[in-house]
Amino acid sequence: MNILFLEMKTTWLEIVAFLTSSFAWATSHGHHPIDNSAVAIQSSVVGLHKSLVERPFVTGSESNVARFLQTYLEDIGLTVELQPVEENRHNVLAYLGDARETRVLVTSHIDTVPPFFPYERNGEEIWGRGSADAKGSVAAQITAIQLLHQGGRLQEGDVALLFVVGEEKGGTGMKIVNDLGLSWEAVIFGEPTELKLARGHKGGLGFNLTAIGKAGHSGYPELGRNAIDILVQGLAKLQGIELPGSEEFGATTLNVGTIGGGVAANVIAQDAFATISVRLAVNNPLRVKELIEQAVREASPWLEVEFSTYAIGPVRIDHDIKGSDSYTFFYLFELTKRNLGFETIVVNYGTDIPSLKGKHKRYLYGPGSILVAHSDHECLRVSDLVEAVSGYQILVTEALGRSKVIPNTLRKQSFE
Repeated sequence: MNILFLEMKTTWLEIVAFLTSSFAWATSHGHHPIDNSAVAIQSSVVGLHKSLVERPFVTGSESNVARFLQTYLEDIGLTVELQPVEENRHNVLAYLGDARETRVLVTSHIDTVPPFFPYERNGEEIWGRGSADAKGSVAAQITAIQLLHQGGRLQEGDVALLFVVGEEKGGTGMKIVNDLGLSWEAVIFGEPTELKLARGHKGGLGFNLTAIGKAGHSGYPELGRNAIDILVQGLAKLQGIELPGSEEFGATTLNVGTIGGGVAANVIAQDAFATISVRLAVNNPLRVKELIEQAVREASPWLEVEFSTYAIGPVRIDHDIKGSDSYTFFYLFELTKRNLGFETIVVNYGTDIPSLKGKHKRYLYGPGSILVAHSDHECLRVSDLVEAVSGYQILVTEALGRSKVIPNTLRKQSFE
């Protein structure tokens, strides 16, 4: 056993206490702790991630994964509550002992966009729907909390885990969380940020565009009014308008997500519609709405716009956890020091952050890239998944203001 002495912000008594408490926790709780080795920790987080990716849970059908997480979290010694959201849909809240009111909350979402793609492992890459968005965050968060708990670095009232439904469609699950009546000093949200701390993300608004036509026989188009033609005119007009942007958040963008209309090729279409999402880079949703309405009026009098109730400007996020070379990691009973400063990033997507009310600090971090999310080539690198376990431990430890001794954390070079 080689112990390398390094300058640390802790004492040898704390180190001995960690080693003792790690063994005591494992034996007293009757659980199977993660072995203090690189291979064992990688195997644990990759195995949990596989179990999650293998389970389909497109928005609206998340019940199977909620039950799986309930069992898994109880098996590692946490108290688990299922919060009803809708019929057969539940958020999952887990915490230590009886203390459901905690200082820090670690959270992500358990739903995905359609369609489901099965799990596939190809060397260093893991493929499948939700592998990056956001099952990688869920697996890394759970493993990080398990290791901190196992190492005696957490106590009742410190941290809770929360996994919500419906993030990909309206944020229903997180909005219901507000009914729990809980508050936190800091909340750490999990989304694919390429292992960087997000300092902000775009806002958003949505709307439906409906064209009103007049049905008739397709052989006599002059007697009807084709709603599909009208809709196409409106969409073309919208694609041509210049929406305001900002230096910090970039361009405000518009995406036509779904489109439909008509009943048959030989019938003049009476109805047509499109659903559209706008990513706002300016804190002025009203002005953007006005520009959209103006463009629609200019395109055709037979077009109607209906905005959703959700409209929010860009969201600024806390990123004051810098990391430093004063972090000391336990790795196979050898003390090593490593620079773990976080890079920062601004992301173009939306999150559950604005849906959770309160005066808490807000952090956004996770493995994987949003550039492959929602696609048929969504994937996540094993090394990033493992690295995120370290990142979440640091974020939790810093949020709690604890000593910078993080047990059982992996060195990235162990997997190169």
